[in-house]
Amino acid sequence: MAKTKVLERKPLSFAEKTFLPQIVTGLKTTFSSMLQKGVTLQYPEERPTIPDNYRGVPTLVKDPNGREKCVSCQLCEFVCPPKAIRITPGAIDAEAEPERAHVEKAPQEFDINMLRCIYCGLCQEVCPEEAIFLQDIFSLSGYSREEMINNKQKLYELGGTLPDKHFKWDKKKAAEATGNAH
Repeated sequence: MAKTKVLERKPLSFAEKTFLPQIVTGLKTTFSSMLQKGVTLQYPEERPTIPDNYRGVPTLVKDPNGREKCVSCQLCEFVCPPKAIRITPGAIDAEAEPERAHVEKAPQEFDINMLRCIYCGLCQEVCPEEAIFLQDIFSLSGYSREEMINNKQKLYELGGTLPDKHFKWDKKKAAEATGNAH
């Protein structure tokens, strides 16, 4: 059977009875915090600094000539782990872009469900046309589930036009002009 040992409590000193050391320590911590630079932001008036490799909202981008870069290959749809991307392939308008109409497709519908998206960036990595980019937009809001599904028009509004390193169609046109169609 365990023995119980009773400890006698040490009597408090005069300072401990008045709680002055604890109050002084608390005031010291408060005043030192007041003199330091603030660590919080007044969001949304102040925006945080976003790192260069930040992965925000996925968007669709156009090439510098204003053409759709997405060719509806659906790789991003297949690789998306939460199945947030839905693409309906369609044809390119032959009257608007006669040089591309017989070669490639364009998405008729392109939806990204932002309630499902986990911002993994696999869609950006797998895209052979570099048509989908994760921008530094991090704040999305909506009143309904339908508002949180970004359709093709909204994705192009968010993405805009990015500089293209490849100039795929310009190179193809130059090759055709020199007689090399392939």
